[in-house]
Amino acid sequence: MLNSITYSLPAELQSAVRASLENWQKDDKVSRIWSKDASVWTGEDEAKWLGWLDIVGEELGNVQAFNDFHEDIKSAGFTDVLLMGMGGSSLCPEVLGMTFGVKTFHILDSTVPARIKAIEGQIDIANTLFIVASKSGSTLEPNCFKQYFFEKVSQIKGRENAGKQFVAITDPSSKMQKVAEADGFRKIFFGKPEIGGRFSALSAFGLAAAASMGIDVARLLAVANEMVAACKTEHPGENPGAMLGTVLGVAQRAGRDKLTIFTSPEIHDLGAWLEQLIAESTGKKGIAIIPVDREPMQSAAEYSNDRIFAYLTLKNGTSGDEVYYNLEEIERLGHPLVRVELESVYHIAQEFFRWEFATAVAGSIMEINPFNQPDVESAKIEARKLTDEYEQKGSLPPETPFFEGEGFKLFTSDEYANVLTSDAGEKNVKNILNAHLRQIKSHDYFALLAYVEMSDANEKLLQQIREKVLKRTGVATCLGFGPRFLHSTGQAYKGGPNSGVFLQITSDDEFDLPVPGQKYTFGVVKAAQARGDFQVLLDRGRRALRVHIGSDVVGGLGKLLTAIA
Repeated sequence: MLNSITYSLPAELQSAVRASLENWQKDDKVSRIWSKDASVWTGEDEAKWLGWLDIVGEELGNVQAFNDFHEDIKSAGFTDVLLMGMGGSSLCPEVLGMTFGVKTFHILDSTVPARIKAIEGQIDIANTLFIVASKSGSTLEPNCFKQYFFEKVSQIKGRENAGKQFVAITDPSSKMQKVAEADGFRKIFFGKPEIGGRFSALSAFGLAAAASMGIDVARLLAVANEMVAACKTEHPGENPGAMLGTVLGVAQRAGRDKLTIFTSPEIHDLGAWLEQLIAESTGKKGIAIIPVDREPMQSAAEYSNDRIFAYLTLKNGTSGDEVYYNLEEIERLGHPLVRVELESVYHIAQEFFRWEFATAVAGSIMEINPFNQPDVESAKIEARKLTDEYEQKGSLPPETPFFEGEGFKLFTSDEYANVLTSDAGEKNVKNILNAHLRQIKSHDYFALLAYVEMSDANEKLLQQIREKVLKRTGVATCLGFGPRFLHSTGQAYKGGPNSGVFLQITSDDEFDLPVPGQKYTFGVVKAAQARGDFQVLLDRGRRALRVHIGSDVVGGLGKLLTAIA
């Protein structure tokens, strides 16, 4: 049984969607997608990234390997599983862990020392299975995580035995495969090189994690396969993936490029996965669909006409959400609204495939290549320059704030600093922050980029800051924890339209942690990533302000909240 989906579209958008569907039918584009015809998009290298179309059928023939893996780790007596990865390698596993309520499954996707220490405190290292997930095997963060915990296990079990607690998920012939073989890893799962990270949910990257949690992989794949079959329907209006993608793509072209995601509590983390898929796929060439997840609520009348809404819920789940989210009023006011109802938690697998297919279709309508991520790479390059300099010189290059006082340091480009200080009048943190917020115009969006520990206390304060900006400006707002968001929404922020106003938040670390085998520490890596990210935003001409709040993160965020009038 397929998850149900309904659409409520204003007349002008409905007409444009109908015309697009007719063109897709005339040009036979659905069958061309399945035949891996790159001309559906830009005619560049898209054909080599379409392995996700066939992966469900392939993995259905590989179910026993996942079942055997689960039995092996169960008989070994592991009490916890810690998956270490970034972006597409960790977001689907995180969604599965939260949706299925697996308390013994943990994710590490942060270089913030406090977060690493917090995760370390949640597990018994001697009895934890560590999964290192990295497609290329060369991604900085999972390599650092592996080095850190491999050293910890070696101290307890001996280096010759440590590998028995490690599993790799990586592409064949990657650097990680070589490391895993040399260190005697318990198991290596191989991804498919023809699948990009954000399209890898139904490959080994999602399925090995699912097996480690005891989720029925065969059932997950069987349910997903129903959506795969439905997405082969050649008439786009009857194809659940093509129809959704058409609505998203046409809406973007009509100026409704802020996809606001509402979910019921049981599947609340699905929005984080959708954020990456949509932002990294569509944010390039100066256009994007900007995903807006977990935004504080406001009345339907306060939403501007650059929004499209998606409401995802679980059948027989929490009731009352429609009222909470003002869905009837949102529809009445003429905002486009997509409603999806999952038949069961296992049916989340259908949404993985539906939204992957829809994103590919939307990318075609937007005339972009949805499978590359050039601006993610640019931020990685900048961060690598800084860590390399630290390795050579023992310190990061010096930097000078354009304002320092009240416990804050403020950074931006010389040009933008002049804009802010001229508008601020008397130079103080409150005036400069509010000058920055006055840069927000109609149909812009505001993004908080927080390089602090992803904790409940910090998130609560950041959401309060976000809510203040939302109520003041009325524009769509986003919140991302660094460096996690670099592998997801960061692509849209840098490669999409210059309609974002960014507030990056950095802090000193109360303590630091070493990266075994390196001169740099996790604190240095985090600082390099933040500075590299910020530099690329400035290089792209973005309106970006960085606020450094010292080592008392909760106190600093509280002061920041007070300063934003």
